[in-house]
Amino acid sequence: MVLNFFLLASIFLFTSCTDFGKRDNPDDPDGINYKSRTPVYYEGENYETVVIGTQTWMARNLNYDASGSECFDYEDSNCAIYGRLYDWATAMALPSSCNSSSCASQIKAKHRGICPDGWHIPSNAEWTTLTDYVGGAFTAGKYLKAENGWNNNGNGEDKYGFSALPGGDGFSGGSFSNVGYRGRWWSASEGNSYCALGRYMYYDSEGVDYNNCAKNALFSVRCVQD
Repeated sequence: MVLNFFLLASIFLFTSCTDFGKRDNPDDPDGINYKSRTPVYYEGENYETVVIGTQTWMARNLNYDASGSECFDYEDSNCAIYGRLYDWATAMALPSSCNSSSCASQIKAKHRGICPDGWHIPSNAEWTTLTDYVGGAFTAGKYLKAENGWNNNGNGEDKYGFSALPGGDGFSGGSFSNVGYRGRWWSASEGNSYCALGRYMYYDSEGVDYNNCAKNALFSVRCVQD
């Protein structure tokens, strides 16, 4: 009788621990701690973080009011939803001249830029690590886009808690476009004197694309942990 009791108790304990381990997996959308990583407090705001593979990302766009950054259409309400938009030199915390000249010698391996201490602007390679982990560039948008907020049924599954939103883009001086339809994010990787590599997602695509973008364009910023 006593033996049976301990046998049943052991089975229950093993099952419970196994189930907890499964549900505590940050890569499991049904996990009890999914999307519940330790938040980062930075410049008056809390940023939830999410573990995706070997990387830890902020779970929303940066909304740090750096000099030269803008809210889409100059509306504070857009910053509250999508975060602020930055030209490349501002995002990298480099002189504005870096938007029209090569500053490769000033880019660090883990370049902090305007991110909090212990975090940095993702390199092009780190963006690739992310998209590869979630299934490859052709379908990564489907799993990284938020479940709500994209126009024309362009929402994603948000399988990993990245919650990408279509914050649009613009240029310094007041030209804005594509909010609700497209999200664009900087990398720390310079293409040439006038361009840097960025990633973007569209409402009508399941992919995550990259291109060489004009450094004076205004894009969103996501920070990744060192």
